[in-house]
Amino acid sequence: MDATDNLFILWTSSEKETFDEMVYMYALNGKKLGWWKEVTLIIWGASARLCGEDEVVRLKIKELAENGVQVTACKACAEDLGVAEKLENIGVEVKYWGRPLTQVLQSGAKLITI
Repeated sequence: MDATDNLFILWTSSEKETFDEMVYMYALNGKKLGWWKEVTLIIWGASARLCGEDEVVRLKIKELAENGVQVTACKACAEDLGVAEKLENIGVEVKYWGRPLTQVLQSGAKLITI
């Protein structure tokens, strides 16, 4: 698969409106409508806390995964914020993302940071 067909979204904002009106909408439509072959949502920092504390956000995260978006989270952040288990319970892959993010950046892959 051509790396130019893959999109990574690095979501760090704790603002629910940013999630609802950009991250969620673009990730879902990007995958469902075939704009990208693969869409990966990386939950990092403050966004992990929002996912852990907001049931509606968790339901939307589950919907993204059900529609083929790969949803993953930074393990260090999720553990520091006390939400790793909540994220894992909704099917989010929780792993250390420092090295993989560096590889994404060095590969020239498409990356949106929010």
